[in-house]
Amino acid sequence: MNRREIREQIFKLLFRAEFNEREEMDEQTALYFDTDDNQDALLDADYIKIKLFKVLEQLPAIDQMLCEKVKGWDIDRMGKVDLTILRLAVYEIIHDVDIPEGVAINEAVELAKKFGQDNSKAFVNGVLSKFTAKLL
Repeated sequence: MNRREIREQIFKLLFRAEFNEREEMDEQTALYFDTDDNQDALLDADYIKIKLFKVLEQLPAIDQMLCEKVKGWDIDRMGKVDLTILRLAVYEIIHDVDIPEGVAINEAVELAKKFGQDNSKAFVNGVLSKFTAKLL
C-alpha cells in the first residue's frame, strides 16, 4: 500500500475510536483486519496499528491543541469525520517527523474530500493552517 492508502486505513480505525472505548480498540483493530474489505492492509497492519495507538495515546493533548486553535468551536460540536481527520493530521504535524507539514495538510484535505461533507475540506484546511501559521 502507498502512504495515502495507509493513512486512509489509520483514519478508518481512528474513526472507530469515536464509538468505542479505548480498551476496546485492540479488539476493534483485530475485527477491522479480519474483514475481506481490509485484506490488502494486512501487509502494513503492524505499521497501521503502531501509528493508530500512537495517535490514540496523544488524543488528550491533540484535542486540547484543537480547542486552543479553533476559537468558538468545541470538539464535541465538530463532525466526527472532520474531527478524526484533524486529529490524525495534528498528530502528523506535531509528532511525525517523517511527514512534512504540507503533506499532512494536503492528505487531510484529501481525506476530507473523500469522507467529509461539502464544507469539510475548507474547514479542515482552515483549522490546520493555524498549526503551521508560525512557519508562513
